[in-house]
Amino acid sequence: MHLGTVLINAKSTTAVLLDDGTVLDIAAAAVTHTGDVADALKLGSMLHIVDLGDEAVSAIKTLVSEAKSGQHKDALHALTDISLLAPIPVPRKNVFCVGRNYLEHVAEGDKAQNNKVGVSEYPVYFTKTPTAVIGPHAKVPIFPSVSENIDYEVELAAVIGKSGRNISKENAFKHIFGYTIINDITARDVQRRHGGQFFKGKTFDGSCPTGPWIVTADAIGDPQNLDISLTVNGEQRQTGNTRSMIFDIPTIIASLSEGLTLESGDLIATGTPSGVGYAMDPPRYLKHGDTVVCKVEIIGELENTLETTAS
Repeated sequence: MHLGTVLINAKSTTAVLLDDGTVLDIAAAAVTHTGDVADALKLGSMLHIVDLGDEAVSAIKTLVSEAKSGQHKDALHALTDISLLAPIPVPRKNVFCVGRNYLEHVAEGDKAQNNKVGVSEYPVYFTKTPTAVIGPHAKVPIFPSVSENIDYEVELAAVIGKSGRNISKENAFKHIFGYTIINDITARDVQRRHGGQFFKGKTFDGSCPTGPWIVTADAIGDPQNLDISLTVNGEQRQTGNTRSMIFDIPTIIASLSEGLTLESGDLIATGTPSGVGYAMDPPRYLKHGDTVVCKVEIIGELENTLETTAS
């Protein structure tokens, strides 16, 4: 299923995308049901859905079946009549990110910086704060007085459903609720000026467009075989497949959870393929008015436009 957080009549709620392209307001449809799960769905919160995991997914599938049989007509909306927000508009904590996780991206970075770092023995991690998260079609703010080296990175992101610590590779997928898309917008000059620490240049406000949907794990199939791509103003910049990750998703989850509890609702961006702007000759950075479209197979497209911000 494709689950999203949407604005309907200026109110934030959760929705599921139906096969015919309409969306079902989950909270509105759930009013016909009783019980703890139904009560949670009525709150219109994606975090509540992720917390409930399989119980919520099962209940939503029932609502979808009912809608297909003619029920919940007042809860159905055309996609054009709603606005998509980030699936989890305000994460409970920072978004986890993996750097340098596609071999060709590592190679282009080394070449651009004339510095042979190569492949690391362990995954490289950094985070983006909750204030970085924005939704589809939201404007990405750029701050020319701070940085004019703004770049893009399309990434598949895993959404943790079942909390855990010291998770084994064998059990990693059992902890994933679903998957979404993240665009890791990066200020390259700021990224490099802080002693090799990525954090500052990776976490400007609005630098983590996310969406458009969370696709439940059962609907993805093999997350290690998804086409992934990005365009800028219609020009293809990045293209790849998640099978090319250096550290696959089970390895990332096992490594990240060592001594650290991954919690329901946590987002983990898994790295980007080659084709980033800073590695081009000459570098091609984003500017005001540029439109970036990230695409991951099955999940859909995440589109955002950059906008200069004075303060």
